Amino acid sequence: MLTSAPRPSPITPTVDFDGKGVQHGHLRLPYSRDDSAWGSVMIPICVIANGEGPTALLTGANHGDEYEGPAALFELAQTLDPSQVSGRLIIVPALNYPAFRAGTRTSPIDRGNLNRSFPGRPDGTVTEKIADYVTRNLVPLADIVLDFHSGGKTLDFLPYAAAHELPDKDQEARCFDAVAAFAAPYSMKMLEIDAVGMLDTTVEELGKVFVTTELGGAGTASARTIEIARKGSLNLLRHVGILEGAPCTQPTRWLDMPSSDCFTFAEDDGLVAFAHDLGDPIIAGNIIASIYPVGKTGVAPIHCRAAMDGVLAARHVPGLIKAGDCLSVIATITEKIK
Repeated sequence: MLTSAPRPSPITPTVDFDGKGVQHGHLRLPYSRDDSAWGSVMIPICVIANGEGPTALLTGANHGDEYEGPAALFELAQTLDPSQVSGRLIIVPALNYPAFRAGTRTSPIDRGNLNRSFPGRPDGTVTEKIADYVTRNLVPLADIVLDFHSGGKTLDFLPYAAAHELPDKDQEARCFDAVAAFAAPYSMKMLEIDAVGMLDTTVEELGKVFVTTELGGAGTASARTIEIARKGSLNLLRHVGILEGAPCTQPTRWLDMPSSDCFTFAEDDGLVAFAHDLGDPIIAGNIIASIYPVGKTGVAPIHCRAAMDGVLAARHVPGLIKAGDCLSVIATITEKIK
């Protein structure tokens, strides 16, 4: 007899989410393939729990070529003393583990972009199965979710923590309070090009507090951006009461992405020569970058101009660009989001 009830997830955790102390284990996802008929994808997970308090879900490498989050979260899982905890931490440093091991944005198994695959399917691709498990088994346990991002191999960002404008203004305020507590050098009211299928949207629709980041990128992680991720994690845990003490705040510049004019996309292939660096002020009409055709000398470049005033918040990397690629993001400086 057919039923409309969703199938159970094929993922099996080797940790007890109700257990106390520190547990290091895996989310085991069966994956039958040519070199391992009964093989599995083994996603590292850590659960740290003690006493009473809220639950925080901390994730990194939702995209596999973004490294600040994993660097901070592997360290946190290894060093945090459970006696300091009031509540529970669920740490998944490399959520899209196949992509993380390959150093790619999407999964080498099915080319799945995890952050466009939510809420997922228990009977779908490997990527969809990961998304489904997070949606149905991890997010419901959490009071707050911190999902680390950076620019990966194709973008470089000013280091910021971010939240989104939401229909529920109380929920929105709680999200931006958490962003302020993270205390990154910049804090962003973020506009997504396409929010369909994102972990962000899934968490927010369940009424949870959600914080994300863009902490640099360019296919690597610097000492500075890793430290921002590390301190931000601890600040957020203090903010929600899982760790004692007040967040170690520092000045942050509040940014806004008010419209699609923030984004500039390349209309031609070529070599990018930026006229401004990250954080530089931009005036509408300014040349952001020039794109030089590379097939022949003596050809004039295409000048890409800003559609609005602001600061350069993100830029394309590496030096060659293709038509349709995001060239840059401009953000406006604003007061703290109310």
